[in-house]
Parts: sequence; structure tokens; C-alpha cells
Amino acid sequence: MLSIFNKKNSFFFSEVNGKFKTFFVVLSFLFCFFPSLCLAEFGQFSESASASISEESILFQEIPSVYSASKYEQKVTEAPSSVSIITWDEIKKYGYRNFSEILRSVRGFHITYDRNYNYVGVRGFGLPGDYNTRILLLIDGHRINDAIYNQAPIGTDFPIDIDLIDRIEIIRGPGSSLYGSNAFFAVVNVITRKGRSFKGTEVSGEAGSFETYKTRMSYGEKFQNGLEMILSGSFFESGGRDRLFFQEFDQAENNYGIAENIDNDQFKNIFAGFLYRDFSLQLNYHLREKDVPTAPYESIFNERFFSADERGWADLKYERTLDEDFHLLSRVSYNFYDYNDDYYTEQSAEKLKTSDDVDSQWLQGEVQLTKMFLEKHKGTIGVDYRLNFQQDQRTYYHIAENTNTKIKRELLDDKHDSEYWAVYVQDEFSITDVLTLHAGVRFDYFETFGGSASPRAALIYTPFEKTTFKFLYGRAFREPNAFELYYDDGISQIANPNLNPETIDTYEIIYEQYLGKYLRGTVVGFYNSIKDFIALREEVDDRWKFDNVDGVHAKGVEFELEGKHECGLEGRVSYTIQEAKGGDTGDILANSPKHLASLNIIVPLIKRKLFLSGEEMYTSKRKTLEDNVVEDFFVTNITLYSRNIFKTMEVSGGVFNVFDMKYDDPGGEEHEQDTIAQDGRTFRIKITYAF
Repeated sequence: MLSIFNKKNSFFFSEVNGKFKTFFVVLSFLFCFFPSLCLAEFGQFSESASASISEESILFQEIPSVYSASKYEQKVTEAPSSVSIITWDEIKKYGYRNFSEILRSVRGFHITYDRNYNYVGVRGFGLPGDYNTRILLLIDGHRINDAIYNQAPIGTDFPIDIDLIDRIEIIRGPGSSLYGSNAFFAVVNVITRKGRSFKGTEVSGEAGSFETYKTRMSYGEKFQNGLEMILSGSFFESGGRDRLFFQEFDQAENNYGIAENIDNDQFKNIFAGFLYRDFSLQLNYHLREKDVPTAPYESIFNERFFSADERGWADLKYERTLDEDFHLLSRVSYNFYDYNDDYYTEQSAEKLKTSDDVDSQWLQGEVQLTKMFLEKHKGTIGVDYRLNFQQDQRTYYHIAENTNTKIKRELLDDKHDSEYWAVYVQDEFSITDVLTLHAGVRFDYFETFGGSASPRAALIYTPFEKTTFKFLYGRAFREPNAFELYYDDGISQIANPNLNPETIDTYEIIYEQYLGKYLRGTVVGFYNSIKDFIALREEVDDRWKFDNVDGVHAKGVEFELEGKHECGLEGRVSYTIQEAKGGDTGDILANSPKHLASLNIIVPLIKRKLFLSGEEMYTSKRKTLEDNVVEDFFVTNITLYSRNIFKTMEVSGGVFNVFDMKYDDPGGEEHEQDTIAQDGRTFRIKITYAF
């Protein structure tokens, strides 16, 4: 039986407890009276005052655009997906410290942390220890998922400083018809700031709990000759928790379960972007190093477990609109990802230093054409190619022969390379003024397992100016990655080169409604059916192997209400009810919360200068791999943010988990711990100055 599946649970509101009902009623009350709250606090605005509002206060009569849903700009109401957009302005006002905190605030998303990596769950799927392989992460359209684990890094391993983000586009549902593998549950595209937004040099410093510090210096400018550039460097370090208690190791030989001074975290980042006419070049380097206190992979407790993720890329893009109806995009990139860890294990009463080394390099190229034809059609055709010319995995012991020489005992020395190519086509057909059909398909061919076709169709009906219905179907896939296919250390894991790709069929109904000029509501119903789901199975010799599993399904409903007002008051409230189950028994998946809810609100205390923001997030009970339960919890965050008070200086201070809520996340297979405790109350102070 699969360990990732647990006991059955009912779908509807049988487990909605009293405190959650109260929370939901309060949220509904706040947003029903959203405009009156603003007017009562700040008074009525005259027409002239409203006209002077800065560009950041975009009201809902100005529908925002999204690029990533169709690979060209379109209004979110016209996109064949359920879309969320997080802006640079929101990131600053809510005081987000890393990328995972941003995703945690998004409807239908939840985050798990095992004190090494952050993992994202989407629509009920969030298997402990999964490396975020079922979402595709892009930065300015450039693919970030690596060539070994297909990991989407979202914690301190996220490869750019979040201060460089202009906006984030979250495209829910299958995206393989345009993007190929890993665009399974969602595509997340991070759009970076341009040089013109800096207009010179910007420095930033912050300090927080656990001796956490971060510094950044950036320079950006657009010159008279048309060249636009940005250069930025960041350094982050955190001492982490000094003492962490794990009851699974509560024995005298394990320091009574207390891990001391081994929760450190740090990263270094260098980013450069250049734009000249139709060409753009992006360069990035990121090194993240983390001490892991949980003693994963049967390592010796309270001994240092060191892991390092190093990645970078050079991406050259040419993009040109030849006329109003014809657009060309081409890009080529070089990428690398390396991983290394060092830890100690006990073998036959002997303490051995163990290491894993991963080295990967790949080239990727794409050409895409978009053109209007026959007046009512907007067609896109593209080709995509990727060459993974290095996919190396090693595991070995460090063995000392004498005082001067050391040798290595190889457990795994696997070297592979691979390639794939793909073609895709899609069409946006305006059947009538109120009815649009999106249809497309992509065919990917992999030398490892052959071809995979990914179709998508969306019918969008807009009977009224502020009312939109979307009926969506899509299929996506995820190729087995090199780790799942080839990792075999002779001790804990068996290779399975015969894995098939996962496929998912998704059906969605979306209702979007604008309520006046201040409010927008969204209701989404979805059903997912997954075939050949890849999961770990325990073999008869106590080793684990990735294998394909059938019968994995999820269904759910998402509700969201967003509000913005000219006075600067804005926010959103969301609630998701979902159920994900499957496997041999049809049980509820591990780490799959039935209920998610969040409230985000920004209140201007001094117009355009001082803002108070608050977040309230609720996650319901979740099963663990050992069929236990982690309890539901609320987390409250508060941030005070100011700008333009001291010329070009911005100052913010935030308190996170204000009420010091004690809660756990389910652990992965690599951990002895079934649950892992999360941090209590923390704080952060940040100052940014531009000159």
C-alpha cells in the first residue's frame, strides 16, 4: 500500500469547526461593507482627488492584463484559465520575506516546510518531500525547473531576490499545451523589474529573528541611446533556531532530542538584465547553503547535515512585433544546477561521512509566432528544444586510509544525458462578440519514453460587460525526472528506468463577476483525474522505489472576493474546499487540507505614505504519512510600511505569526519525524533607500 495515502474522509462541510465558521463570517462581513469601511475612515473623495490617485491604485474598471495564460498579453477575463496576479506594490506592503510566503497567500495554495526546503501544495496535492515537480516556475518566461529533480525552488533557494519582482502571474490548471512537462497544476511566471523602475541606485538592509540579516544593492537605468539595464547583488544569512527539539530522538545518545546550532541558512545572488531594442539578455547566479537539523536520510542526529543548491543561467531573447498582427519571439539559454550535501551516517558501528553530488547542464531554445488571421482568429505556433547534456548523480562514503590520504567508496555514479523537442499550436477564435473559443495542442517527444500530446480547450462566455463564464478542459503531463529514473544507492532507493510520465485531465468551470468598481468575485469548480501518478513504494527489502499508480482524483470549489478603493484600502478574502484521494484504497492523500481560507487587507493610515497590512490564514487538519493528523491552525501576520516620508526612503516592520501559534507540518519519507514543528512568532525590520 502506498504510504502517501491515508484514511477516507468526507468531502463537504462535515469538519468545518466552530472557529472556522466564525472566521468565515467575519471575512464575509468585512468585504460586504468594504466601500463603507474606507469612506467612514477617510471621508468621501471628490472627483478631482480621485483623478490624482497614483497608478498603483488600479481599480477594477481597468481590468489587468496577463501574459502567461496564452503567451501573449490579454485581459484576465479573456484568459483561458483562473488567474491571480501579485504585484510589486503588494509584496512590499505585506512585507513578504521570501517567495514561499507570497505563494502561501494565493487562493488554493498551501506551503509546507521541513527545515530544508519549502513545498507548495495546489488544489489538494502537496505530497511531503515532493520537490515541487508539479508546478512550472518561470522567470520572465524562462524555465527554472532543473534537469535532475525538476524542482521549482520557492524558499531561500528561489533564484532571485524578491525585491526584483515586478509582478507574479499564477495560472492555475494544466499548462502543458503551451509549456510542456511540469505545467501540471499551475504555471507561475515571475516578471522582473526593469531598469527604468530604479532610476539609479537602490540599497536595502533588513534584520529579523534568529539573527537573520539581508543586504541588497541594485542599479537600474534606461539610457538615452535606448539601452536599459539592471545590476543587483544580494546576501542573506540566518542563524536559525539555536535549539530544536524532536521527540523521535529523545534519548541520551541523541542529546535528548535537542539539535543545537544546526539550522543555519544563507544565500548569495547576482542578477543582471540588459534590454536594447528587440534584444534582451538576462544573467543570474544563485548559491544557497543550508544546515538541516532534522537528521534526514538516517543521518546521525545533532551532527551537521550540510546541503547546497547552486544554479544559474544566461538567457538571450529576441522579441519583435513586425506589424499590428504579427509577433515573433525567439530565445536560447544555457543553464546549470548543482547540488551537494555532506552528512554523517553510522555503518557497522562506524561513523562515515556521506556525500551526494549532482551536476547538470542544459541548453534550451524556443521560437514562437503569433498572428491575427481571418479577422476573428489569433493563432500561435511554436517549437521548443532542450538538450540535457549533463545529468550526473553521485553518492559516496569518505573513507580514511591514513592520516594523509582519503578515498571514496562509491554507492552511486550515474551519468546520463537526454533531449526532447516539441511543437505546439493554439488558436483564439472570437465566435461572436460575447463568445470565444481557445483551443490548442502540444506534442512533446522524449528519447526516454516517447511522445506525449497535451490538448486544451476553453469556451469563454461574456453575456454582460462585468460577467464572465469559462468552461475549461486540459491535459498535462510530467516526465519522470532523472532522480526518479536512475537514483540507486544500493541502500535506501531502487532505480526504475521504466517509469511512465504522469498525465492529468482537468475540468473547470469559472465564474467571474465585477461588482461595481470596487469589488470582483471569482468562483471556480474543478475536477482532476491523474493517471500513472508517480509515487514512492516500499519494496520487500525495505528499500523504496518510484512507481506509477492509477486512480488519483481531486475535486473542489474555490471562492474569492477582491476589493480596491481610491483611498488606498484594498484586500482579498478566499476560501477553498477540496478533496484529493486515490491509490490502492482511494484514501485521502497525505498533507491535503480539506479547507483553506485567507484574508489579506491593506489600510492606508497616511495617504500614499503609511500603510498597515494584515494577513489571516487558515489551514485545516492534514493526514501524515504515518496516518496521524496535524491539527488545523491560524497564522496572523501584520506589517507597517512607509514610503516618501523621508524622501526616497522606505521603512517597514513586520510581525509574523503574531499570536505565536504552535503548529506542525507533515514530514517526508526521508525524515524520522512524522511531523515537523514550525516557527512561532518572528519579526523583520527593513529599510530601502534610493539615490
